[in-house]
Amino acid sequence: MKVVSTSKSHGGIQGVYSHASEVLACDMTFAVFVPPQVKNGPCPILWYLSGLTCTHANVMDKGEYRRMASELGLVVVCPDTSPRGSDVPDEKDNWQFGCGAGFYLDATQEPYAKNYGMYSYIAEELPPLVAANFPVDISRQAIFGHSMGGHGALTIALKNPERYRSCSAFAPIVQPSTAGWSRPAFEKYLGADEKSWRAYDATLLIEDGKRYPEFLVDQGTADGFLQDGLRPWLLEEACKKAGIDLTLRMQEGYDHSYNFISTFMDDHLKWHAARLT
Repeated sequence: MKVVSTSKSHGGIQGVYSHASEVLACDMTFAVFVPPQVKNGPCPILWYLSGLTCTHANVMDKGEYRRMASELGLVVVCPDTSPRGSDVPDEKDNWQFGCGAGFYLDATQEPYAKNYGMYSYIAEELPPLVAANFPVDISRQAIFGHSMGGHGALTIALKNPERYRSCSAFAPIVQPSTAGWSRPAFEKYLGADEKSWRAYDATLLIEDGKRYPEFLVDQGTADGFLQDGLRPWLLEEACKKAGIDLTLRMQEGYDHSYNFISTFMDDHLKWHAARLT
């Protein structure tokens, strides 16, 4: 692991790091905020997964999480959203596919299978690296994210309920297998057999028997992607049928931007901290 940069903030350290990922077959960059409480011992980890077109830097620059994370004693890890590099296959004119649009799945189709293994990267490769290099309590993990990253957080938590003590999301893509901006990507990454898509669709994972104790979801009513891409009522229906406790908060007048995310970031950090400490 290489140190790209570090900077003191709210008594803690905001760092950016890079490493050679075996899973993604390229170099990857990620951000970690370490709160001042680490001087007293390892702190719990909160993973934040970003949305389409983002890198690790978007939430680091716009998410406004450091003050509250410092107050609560949370290590916040912000990975990138996809593999990067000149050798990674991409569609440069398509913001809904390729670099910046990994969808937190493990691709099975060529030429994408070699690099696009974001599920395994987030769930399997990056946690041991973070645990080996930062003062974290790996037994206390939580996960949240925005849009595509909200989709990632929900699906990863549903498939690993024993690992993550809490899961929340900002405007998640709750049923990517039927949403217009994700169906084409799923077909390119996973193939035409839609049965394989179910492993990366929160509503269908619940339908197929996966369970998680509770979710917190915030969704803006003025979000331009609400009706066609996000559709939180589908998650609400799936959770109700399965007996999963879902707190869905429709936030009047808010859109899909980081102005929305930063407004409710403190709420999510406090919610996770209550379940991590």
